[in-house]
Amino acid sequence: MPNTELKVLILYGPNLNLTGFREPDLYGKKPLEEIDEMIRLEAENLGIETRILQSNHEGVLIDTIQEHRKWADAIIINPGALTHYSIALRDALTSVRLPVFEVHLSNIYSREEFRHHSVVAPVAVGCIVGCGGYGFVLALHAIKNLVTEVV
Repeated sequence: MPNTELKVLILYGPNLNLTGFREPDLYGKKPLEEIDEMIRLEAENLGIETRILQSNHEGVLIDTIQEHRKWADAIIINPGALTHYSIALRDALTSVRLPVFEVHLSNIYSREEFRHHSVVAPVAVGCIVGCGGYGFVLALHAIKNLVTEVV
């Protein structure tokens, strides 16, 4: 791989700011700030530059995706509840033509029926569910591998 650093945009959707507090049996006891730090450390080890944003607002996430389309080489996203119904978010991810990994702290397929459907998954390169915050680290490795294989 060339000496250029890989750049990954990491996004968290609604209510993920309460990770560590909200339903810790489902989402884990680790606060989002600790997950962010774990991501930053692993990204540094992999030679990946990251930008991380959490928002409870769909439009902010869409604006961020569009604004970073020329900066980012890939996107990792946990859309939260937007996973199940936000066609606008899906369209934003599709429109920027970047590899996308969908990550969920819990296993959405072992939960309520309405959580089993993701409108994002069909436009994602991969999905990682049920691994807690470590799912984002796995996604970083997957992206690095994907980009390295393509180059």
